[in-house]
Amino acid sequence: MEGVENSNGAPETQPTRGSGSGGSSDDRIKLNVGGKLFETTTSTLRSGGPDSLLSVLSNRPLHHYDHSQPVFIDRDPEIFSALLSLLRSNRLPSTSKRFSNQELIDEAIYYGIDSQLRSALAPTPLYGIDASLFTTIRPSSDGIVSDFSASDSDGSVWVAHGGQISVYDWNLTHSGTVRTHLDYINTVRRVGPGIAAVGSESRAGFHVYNIANGYRVSSVEWVDPNDPRIYKARVNAIGDSDDWIFASFDCQHKENCVLMIDKKTMKPIQLARQSGSSSKSLVAGKLTYVPKTGILVGVSVTSGAFGCSGYIRLWDPRSKDVVWETNEPGSGRSSRFGDSFADVGVDLDELNLVKLCSKSGDLAVADLRKLSEDPWVYLKEKNPSMRMVNGGASGGNCLIHCYRKQVFVGREGELEVWSRVEEEGDKENVGGETERILCEGSYRRNYVDKVEDSERGPIKKIEGGGDRLFVTREGVEGIEVWQSSHFSGAVSLS
Repeated sequence: MEGVENSNGAPETQPTRGSGSGGSSDDRIKLNVGGKLFETTTSTLRSGGPDSLLSVLSNRPLHHYDHSQPVFIDRDPEIFSALLSLLRSNRLPSTSKRFSNQELIDEAIYYGIDSQLRSALAPTPLYGIDASLFTTIRPSSDGIVSDFSASDSDGSVWVAHGGQISVYDWNLTHSGTVRTHLDYINTVRRVGPGIAAVGSESRAGFHVYNIANGYRVSSVEWVDPNDPRIYKARVNAIGDSDDWIFASFDCQHKENCVLMIDKKTMKPIQLARQSGSSSKSLVAGKLTYVPKTGILVGVSVTSGAFGCSGYIRLWDPRSKDVVWETNEPGSGRSSRFGDSFADVGVDLDELNLVKLCSKSGDLAVADLRKLSEDPWVYLKEKNPSMRMVNGGASGGNCLIHCYRKQVFVGREGELEVWSRVEEEGDKENVGGETERILCEGSYRRNYVDKVEDSERGPIKKIEGGGDRLFVTREGVEGIEVWQSSHFSGAVSLS
């Protein structure tokens, strides 16, 4: 019988081996792990991959195999039992909950099956309607997080606190901390494997650090020998593509620019320059590169006594041209003149711009591929109990983040999600193909958090990565980690 465990050390059956050196896939093999006998098949052991220790043991030549002496491995038998179940069924048994993730990871690395364990431990696809607070990451020192960058490629999160950068891997395990030359980091972004880009409002320049050795590998400053006002320019926002890093700089005289920095040579190229003389030309506070279109989206929002104002500007890095822009208020492109946006997000999956109106609190969506003078579709909440009761963002903290075809919104301390739904009549035929079009019922709103969650403080930043949602709050230590339950019955409506 496959996978028989004999705690008393007495095997129930004798192992059989094929006549050839390779043996058939049904051949059984015994292992003695930490004094406990396990019986399984060679095919189960080989499912860990050709380079795993277990696969190597299962492929040993016949003349090296003594039927009376099981292969001895001096490791923890209880954890091995859980990992053996993982190889059989591609999921961990309930008994694995007795061990910490790190204990399982350490043993999986030893056996060379850490990739299978990583898949088993990875969170389920994130759906905001059933997400819950999973844990809180708290840096050991300078616990107030100034900024963070969540990586969707490897599930890690890079945390700036004080003048330090701490990295937490896909399992949210602390993998290292680097102290930079800065007293305080205002913006941080992972721009490559083991590479972080940082900026500070108190120190000039854009700086790149190698997290593995803690060294600063490059620094870039915005300079103009012909303009004495360009002096000690500070970084406000950082974005990146596969080949470029984008950084917005501004000076004391409000002159500002966006630089493109080549990732290989670290040589900067000026993409745009603005005077900063009005809200229409202030430094970009958000930079988002859209890989599917090759466009860089820059957003600037300021809040004053008369409400919010700012711009959305789209640049083509190849030509350095502005391909579309809107300014609120004053551009005349919004059908809701006077209800300026408080924040803007970019849905990289659906290719949409999403804005949060400052006075009404409404959300509006625009298709990045069909931008016009007034491209906005204002979403309508059909559930009366979910309609806005507190108005918009004037005088409060409101922000947007788009992730996994969902729009996450922070209103003061409340966290909500707008999920895409199918509406009758929201499809059209274009060139023989059916495309979904935006309408006022394209999204449905739900709360993510509970009342007690919202009372922890105003939300400062939201960002998704590795099917998790990371949230920081004003004056509160650490980063909240939200994820969907493995036992959830939620299904995607997109």
